[in-house]
Amino acid sequence: MSHLLHTTFVPATSPSLRRPLTRTTHYPTRTLQIQSKIREIFMPALSSTMTEGKIVSWIKSEGDKLSKGDSVVVVESDKADMDVESFYDGYLAAIMVDEGLSVPVGAPIALLAESEEEIAAALAQISSSSSAAPAPAPIPAPAPSPDSSTSNDGPGAITGVSSASVSENVSSRSSVANGAMGSSVHPASEGGNRVVASPYAKKLAKEFGLDLRGLVGSGPNGRVVAKDVEAAAAAAKVSASGSALASEVTKPSGGGTAVDLGSVVPFTTMQSAVTRNMVESLSVPTFRVGYTITTDALDALYKKIKSKGVTMTAMLAKATALALVKHPVVNSSCRDGKSFTHNSNINIAVAVAIDGGLITPVLQDADKIDIYSLSRKWKELVDKARAKQLQPQEYNTGTFTLSNLGMFGVDRFDAILPPGTGAIMAVGASQPTLVGTKDGRIGLKNQMQVNITADHRVIYGADLAAFLQTLAKIIEDPKDLTL
Repeated sequence: MSHLLHTTFVPATSPSLRRPLTRTTHYPTRTLQIQSKIREIFMPALSSTMTEGKIVSWIKSEGDKLSKGDSVVVVESDKADMDVESFYDGYLAAIMVDEGLSVPVGAPIALLAESEEEIAAALAQISSSSSAAPAPAPIPAPAPSPDSSTSNDGPGAITGVSSASVSENVSSRSSVANGAMGSSVHPASEGGNRVVASPYAKKLAKEFGLDLRGLVGSGPNGRVVAKDVEAAAAAAKVSASGSALASEVTKPSGGGTAVDLGSVVPFTTMQSAVTRNMVESLSVPTFRVGYTITTDALDALYKKIKSKGVTMTAMLAKATALALVKHPVVNSSCRDGKSFTHNSNINIAVAVAIDGGLITPVLQDADKIDIYSLSRKWKELVDKARAKQLQPQEYNTGTFTLSNLGMFGVDRFDAILPPGTGAIMAVGASQPTLVGTKDGRIGLKNQMQVNITADHRVIYGADLAAFLQTLAKIIEDPKDLTL
């Protein structure tokens, strides 16, 4: 047919409708690079009020193999010391924040490599990033907000990022962390070069008062290990002309905490949290009501059941809880200034003084637990509080707070209302007092003074007066405490 048209044969089918196999399309080739994954271990938010955390100790050392669920580091929050666990398998490639330092929530504190071969690459990235980045100016920490929340609210916030993003972010985030501490040079370093030492070696160095910068490590890559510190400590004892002692410390004549007179001491993480809470409480309109309660019957019951492990704190908490059952408005709380909550549980928080701060362990459902179980639970909570091992639900779920200074002989005082609660009761010492009886006689009775500070947006004077009358009846006739 083509010779009739004097042309070459042209198919009637449109080129666009031809089968794609009849022509080959050449696309530009791209080489896919599979990058190794290095994960950042972030400072987690261990409580709703935590804005920064302090590294207490590293449980694992650089180069250690980690499995999912392994405890990696102990972090001091605003309330307790808690283990941070790994969410992934891998190797602890680099520790970015040493023991004793604090960083904001969400800041990276270490790097986790997938394989042992990637450890060197992670260290190289940190070194190159820190050397390339200019020395940062200190960055002031933002004003904390008790209602603020972070995405890293788990017990071990570890997020995966590619090695490329690590090289871009490590420098800037490390700068922020150092800036928050007011220095861009690590304290255990010389000229900005970090001294590599095992966690146990650092702990021993602190106990012996040794400077790690003066030690030569015998471990891998010059790492200072425990035996290096022990050898240096032994040498210092033998040497008659040892290094100069630390600044002289003055101790109170009556015992107590040693202080360095004239020194400026920064707040601990817990003290900072207490400060924020106390300042926040100033915005709450509060009022105070006092009441005198006779404690002869309570004292007699305490002597009777003390041998069974019952504590006076548990008895006061139980009596308070039983009174709150009849006056639920005193157990309510206002958090947003627009509404208040009638709490469904009666959880009695009791203030406990610990080294460097104050914490309020919570006796949950105190109205429903017998006095003996409540006493055992209280002893357990106190031990955990002093060891700084309380879990968040054991200190942040209180609906009513007790503060007792009676054991120190304090006869009366006012307590500051904790944010988020409706009332706090300050309990003074029970003391022998001359009182007039209803028949006109004068008698000697043991009495204690209690003062309640309450949120006037939720609780009114008549509410507290009725509550205190009920509490006095329970304490003055405490038969219900042992039911």
